[in-house]
Amino acid sequence: MKVLVTGAAGFIGAHIVDLAKIAGHEVVAVDGFLSMAHGERPIVGPGIERRDIRHDPLDQLLEGVDVVCHQAAMVGNGIDAQDLPGYAEHNDAGTAHLLAAMARTGVKHLVLASSMVVYGDGRYTCPQDGDVPPAARREDDLEAGRFDPLCPICGGDIKWRQIAEDTPFLPRTSYAASKVAQEHYVGAWCTLEDARAIALRYHNVYGPGMPADTPYAGVAAIFRSAIARGEAPKVFEDGAQMRDFVHVSDVARANVLAIEQVARHGTGVTAYNVASGHPFTIGQMAATLSNAAGGDAPVVIGDYRRFDVRHVVASPKAAADGLGFLAEVHPEEGLARLATDPLRRR
Repeated sequence: MKVLVTGAAGFIGAHIVDLAKIAGHEVVAVDGFLSMAHGERPIVGPGIERRDIRHDPLDQLLEGVDVVCHQAAMVGNGIDAQDLPGYAEHNDAGTAHLLAAMARTGVKHLVLASSMVVYGDGRYTCPQDGDVPPAARREDDLEAGRFDPLCPICGGDIKWRQIAEDTPFLPRTSYAASKVAQEHYVGAWCTLEDARAIALRYHNVYGPGMPADTPYAGVAAIFRSAIARGEAPKVFEDGAQMRDFVHVSDVARANVLAIEQVARHGTGVTAYNVASGHPFTIGQMAATLSNAAGGDAPVVIGDYRRFDVRHVVASPKAAADGLGFLAEVHPEEGLARLATDPLRRR
């Protein structure tokens, strides 16, 4: 198949391009080379065309394309309301322009890079009230080191549970709101164009080529960079925040599976969590990296940010059933490798 990959020079996009070519697909690779990710003077490698999907013509690029794999995005937390316009202009306007061009050129199959952030905080079970969303964490609790949220109904203790794809959206940041909007734009496009799309909701992606010194750097890269500087990783809260860390090679494989199967999915958007299926705490992750690198043990500093998600863990069942995707890299193995993996610097 002929596949257009946006964001092809990015951390995840580059891995998708390589794997799609290995699978025998013809790849058209484009990237906007945003300065925040690639520096002011980016090196445009061979085989990648510089295109800003918000402004540049796309119709000719889409000629003969069977599937678009849309990875281009401005990422990061977006923790300030002043960040909202930037995320809307890059992620949402960019997606809207791409979908309009696909409609003009008759391309009806899309794989979208979505994110676990659409769920906000995870979901929990209360012994008294059953499955509940978490109540907002209170400042006095956080100051006292009580980091786990409480039941919004009875105020009692709750325990995290796995979330499935039908979990309601509860975005907490500018970036999260933009990913929700992307999914809604894609849903509208599917309805208007009788098209098909798969939205892959990535959990915490890590691996070789991960950005080290940009707003795109996630917590794994931040810890990895600290260790390389001879510093102990600084862990917020108590380190017990639960996450799912999924290796970039698995994420790329999920995308290629989706590219090859989207035409056979029903009309509309089908969403899948892309996760390892092996929950790991932030503290465990930091310790695994430090141990593998021979660095200092992580330091739990107790700092917090009210907007941070406490626990979010996905069920991998739908992706296994719908795509045949199961992660192959266990976090214990992959995070240990990350200690010596090369990171990308601007």
